[in-house]
Amino acid sequence: MTSPPKKSKTLHSILWITQALLALLFIGTGIFKLVTPVSTIAGMWPWAGEYPDLLRVTGVFDLAGGIGLILPAFTGIRPGLTVWAALGCAALQVSAIVFHFSRGEAANTPFNFVMLAFVLFVFWGRGMKASINPRT
Repeated sequence: MTSPPKKSKTLHSILWITQALLALLFIGTGIFKLVTPVSTIAGMWPWAGEYPDLLRVTGVFDLAGGIGLILPAFTGIRPGLTVWAALGCAALQVSAIVFHFSRGEAANTPFNFVMLAFVLFVFWGRGMKASINPRT
């Protein structure tokens, strides 16, 4: 009989740090997109002025993704939702990359690629290597 694989404390810690930083970033970005006037954001991101509804929708997705990356795992209530939140955040980043490339804004995508790598790390880590047990 084989014993279950040991969970790496280092990996677990790195995942928590990554999740916390991603959560702060996504929640902050979501709030920014939802409360800042479109005209102000359009001064920084021209696409926001052309697609204000898309700006607000992505703000909601950012906020929900950020909450989902940390809250279920932290509370132990349905921690598997963190894995799904990471996957949703990855889909959001892929969508942003495709959107920017389609507009000829490839120079705006490096941050999205970095974010994609980090959320996929959380997806992999929490889904396959260092899952969090539900609270009982």
